[in-house]
Amino acid sequence: MSSILIRGGRVIDPAQEIDEVADLAIKDGRIAAIGKSAPKSADEVVEAGGLVVAPGLIDMHVHLREPGNEESETIATGTMAAAAGGFTAVACMPNTDPPLDNDSAIEFVLRQAALTAHTRVYPIGALTVGRQGKELAEIGLMVRAGAVAFSDDGAGIADAGVCLRAMRYVSMFDRLFVQHCEDPVLSGRGCMSAGPTATRLGLPAMSPIAEVVMVQRDITLAAQAGVRYHVAHVSTAGTVQRVREARHAGQRVTAEVCPHHLLLTDEACATYDTNFKMNPPLRTQADVDACRAGVADGTIDCLVTDHAPHGRESKEHEFAFAPFGIIGLETALPLFIEALVTTGLVGWPRLIAALSLNPARLLGVTGGSLRVGQPADVTLIDPNVEWTIDAEQMRSKSRNTPFDGRPVRGRAVGTLVAGDWRYRSIHAGSGHAG
Repeated sequence: MSSILIRGGRVIDPAQEIDEVADLAIKDGRIAAIGKSAPKSADEVVEAGGLVVAPGLIDMHVHLREPGNEESETIATGTMAAAAGGFTAVACMPNTDPPLDNDSAIEFVLRQAALTAHTRVYPIGALTVGRQGKELAEIGLMVRAGAVAFSDDGAGIADAGVCLRAMRYVSMFDRLFVQHCEDPVLSGRGCMSAGPTATRLGLPAMSPIAEVVMVQRDITLAAQAGVRYHVAHVSTAGTVQRVREARHAGQRVTAEVCPHHLLLTDEACATYDTNFKMNPPLRTQADVDACRAGVADGTIDCLVTDHAPHGRESKEHEFAFAPFGIIGLETALPLFIEALVTTGLVGWPRLIAALSLNPARLLGVTGGSLRVGQPADVTLIDPNVEWTIDAEQMRSKSRNTPFDGRPVRGRAVGTLVAGDWRYRSIHAGSGHAG
């Protein structure tokens, strides 16, 4: 395999507390050297002046739709979009059709990924059979098959007894228990967050308490079960506060947030544009501010997309009847930069940690660091390039983004997986976005 020298970039590796202008050498698919020990030449030299050179980004919450909904996305197209967004790995949720609730389904995803994926793919197994919240799935068999975590994402486990048994089962294998926190009775058949905007629009609403109540219950159950508990797509101030309190008390509780919950409010739904319909729904400005503060103070560990592709036709229904979800793999990085770095809430090392190191540690997977000898999963970022999001240019099969037409700043310009280019708009001898 050829050698690559990435020269003169700002190398940021939170795992090693590195943040300096340096050279990064790659040989035979692995990190060979950083800084002064890097060779002066290689088979390929990339001039990275002005670029951030980071451990490959990892999105621990995506929906690749395969098997069952390949018209919206496939493992091939979803990971192509991921690579273009700077992600070297994704963890895919189990709400496929049929769901990933057995070892054969996990093996299918891994086989298909080996054949078609542009990034690493880590399957997340379902907690209950059919994601129905009633009977526990064969978690042990799925662990053996390669599941890295467990979740019934798209639905929280409403039955506290079933949830506690699932937590105990998952804790036996020290896997991450990821909960979609939403009490189904409290959220009802709502399609957006409860509040003045929903009332004005005449739309059925979902109380934010539905999220907070399940988080509070689960924190108590997790302490009893001794499981590593992770709150998916945090959206409310109440949830941020309860996670903060649990962490201060020493509990193994972690959390993630999506870019749309850091940038948009429920008022965006006023046009009845279904691209603003997602679950959890958009909340108030106070919730947005609380989520941002949660990232800033470390309460929220990870930044994710909840990439949820839907075909154009399905999103063209009335707001109340259209499916929840938006795509996000190709737009996440500049949106997180806008919400967190440009505002001064976090610096680049913290941003990279939340997008790479922390997901890798929580899932126990490859990546998250540029240590010598590790697989060369590397993301090159131009932090200054200005561009406009264009849904029609997406590599995803779907176009359901609320950020179409939004001017942004910052973009991945190169994505390497095990030293192999999976996306690039920067070439040898250049140092800017193409």
